Amino acid sequence: MEKLRRCISITPLFMHALLVWLPLAFAGHDYGQALSKGILFFEAQRSGYLPRNQRVQWRANSGLQDGKASGVDLVGGYYDAGDNVKFGLPMAFTITMMSWSIVEYGKQIAANGELGHAMAAVKWGTDYLIKAHPEPYVLYGEVGDGNSDHYCWQRPEDMTTDRRAYKIDAKNPGSDLAGETAAAMAAASIVFRRYNPSYSNELINHAKQLFDFADKYRGKYDSSITVAQKYYRSFSGYADELLWAAAWIYRATNDVYYLNYLGNNGDSLGGTGWAMTEFGWDVKYAGVQVLVSKFLMQGKGGRHSSVFQRYQQKAEYFMCSCLGKGTRNVQRSPGGLLFRQRWNNMQFVTGASFLLTVYSDYLSSAQRSVKCAAGTASPSELLGFAKSQVDYILGDNPRATSYMVGYGSNYPKQVHHRASSIVSIKVDPRFVSCRGGYNTWFSRKASDPNLLTGAIVGGPDAYDNFADQRDNYEQTEPATYNNAPLLGVLARLSGGSGGFNQLLPVALPPPKSVTKQPTPAPQHKPTPAPGIFLLYLL
Repeated sequence: MEKLRRCISITPLFMHALLVWLPLAFAGHDYGQALSKGILFFEAQRSGYLPRNQRVQWRANSGLQDGKASGVDLVGGYYDAGDNVKFGLPMAFTITMMSWSIVEYGKQIAANGELGHAMAAVKWGTDYLIKAHPEPYVLYGEVGDGNSDHYCWQRPEDMTTDRRAYKIDAKNPGSDLAGETAAAMAAASIVFRRYNPSYSNELINHAKQLFDFADKYRGKYDSSITVAQKYYRSFSGYADELLWAAAWIYRATNDVYYLNYLGNNGDSLGGTGWAMTEFGWDVKYAGVQVLVSKFLMQGKGGRHSSVFQRYQQKAEYFMCSCLGKGTRNVQRSPGGLLFRQRWNNMQFVTGASFLLTVYSDYLSSAQRSVKCAAGTASPSELLGFAKSQVDYILGDNPRATSYMVGYGSNYPKQVHHRASSIVSIKVDPRFVSCRGGYNTWFSRKASDPNLLTGAIVGGPDAYDNFADQRDNYEQTEPATYNNAPLLGVLARLSGGSGGFNQLLPVALPPPKSVTKQPTPAPQHKPTPAPGIFLLYLL
């Protein structure tokens, strides 16, 4: 950047033109490096037996008895954020968005040498989701509970908290959870279609069963798994997940049944009615609307074209709202960051940035623009705004702070994350007790002993303020669903325009080296006596 500053100072007459040109044409950040770090973060979130090629060396095996008390193997999967609970809804959404990133931008990810790692990250999640779906109408949606977990500050390797497993079934339904898991399986099946066809087919079979489960036995999952209500309550209900799952299964299979489902149920389930200004693990409508818009632009609407056009109108309402050209615009901080809420706002920033990016490419491929209330928005304007959000995350903001841990020189050092904030068990194997972890490690006013490379933390408030403090969980806690949508955007920005047609099928190149997942032989680990479980919300 020093070189750039000197160039600008030498040519002041062209400063204005250059500054206008820079946001779209000059890559001030190393998006390829950020992509590599963003994928690496998922290895720090792994539960279960870690593979021999685990790159995050300060982590070790954990959660090795998960599911045993329920007679099912639930070892594996991901911890959602800075705690040690495995929450099914955000985990499945994470897998869906990682897969969508690869499906759209696999070539760019491969060009960065990261396709093998990205596919391994998806498979770590889908291997677990397959285990969590042992019968057509049974799906395990949570291991552990937030109340007892939040009372303790322990690294995953030392957990003494309750690891009870919670499920949905025909008598205790959860259409949102089953629908999102179906979407994850379907999206991932596209990722593995060329590399591992039998695994891809297995994922499709699970996706179809889960969609049938979600549609046939309708209900909100947090009415069945009530312990999830304080942490991942499904405020939007399940209608969006039914449409979301149908869209992904259609995209994976071209089975017209699911296209008809989108057409026949778009009005009744809100796909054509809800005009959204947010997208995330709870609210999927904008994502559905973007997917259906792609089907329409690909000429697949058929007799449902008029319905699909109403989906598209709502997709473009979302785009205009993000750009500040709509009738109800998303709030922005003075520094230009989209702002939805003070607790982990970055999840909405990365989700919106992804939708803007893919929709920009769909529009370019169809040679279209978006008509907003405040004027026309070109595809390059959508991509340029998504880039501005990514650049803000990576350090172009009033605080000059990177909100990706380990990227740049100024990033959060006291992350609200149990594993990174406690010395690695490989460095000091002494047991960290439930409350002892709070006394010794949580309260430390020092940098984390383990670098949580690539983690996207919650981010600043509505005025660009940020406090790098471990107890400031609203701003310093990371989450898998913050990172997942960002992977596709980083890949797109690192790859340039390339002149590709995003309405055509994207064939993934063979990864240079796919990360294998050998499972070590189970090892017995004595478990200390569990502590007292009390409600302690952080």
